[in-house]
Amino acid sequence: MRKLQFFIPLALFLGLAVFLFSGLFSNPRDHGSALVTQPIPMFSLPELNEPTRLVTHQDLKGKVYLLNVWGTWCATCNAELGFLTKLRQQGINIIGLYYVQPADAAFGEKFEMAALQQEVARKLAEQGDPYQFNIVDEHRSLIFDLGVTGAPETFLVDAQGVIRHHLVGDINEQNWPELSAKYAALAAPVTSGGPHE
Repeated sequence: MRKLQFFIPLALFLGLAVFLFSGLFSNPRDHGSALVTQPIPMFSLPELNEPTRLVTHQDLKGKVYLLNVWGTWCATCNAELGFLTKLRQQGINIIGLYYVQPADAAFGEKFEMAALQQEVARKLAEQGDPYQFNIVDEHRSLIFDLGVTGAPETFLVDAQGVIRHHLVGDINEQNWPELSAKYAALAAPVTSGGPHE
């Protein structure tokens, strides 16, 4: 019985130590999203500069792209815009998913598309515009379906509309090489052929 009283706390301590030690070597920015290898959730949301145009998950199929969750209210997102703009200039396809902060009706706040258009236009003129276009998620439906916890977050989506990678935080010079390799592998043309063709 005395041995058991000694080994139970020791086993618990060792288990906790292994758990904490493994955390030292994990990358908190690489989010183990349950959606990786799953199709992007179905959606139909307005395009920022043409709100009468609804963009759907089907519209985005056919090309590899980065779906970048951002907002002008997010300082890290604003800092990321310059680097993302360089990526767009290199041919990287980036779609913006604008994270609308909830309006508090008790304080007279309400969502106004025209005001958001002006705010986004000003910010992108200052910092650079990396986006092919921006999808506006006023009610955060797609945001919730993607399991987004904040901004910025980026999803790498293949040409079939399947999520292949999820990055929490900004894309920068340190983490881009790894993500770039994944993007390039997905964007590479599929070559068929072999000895029998």
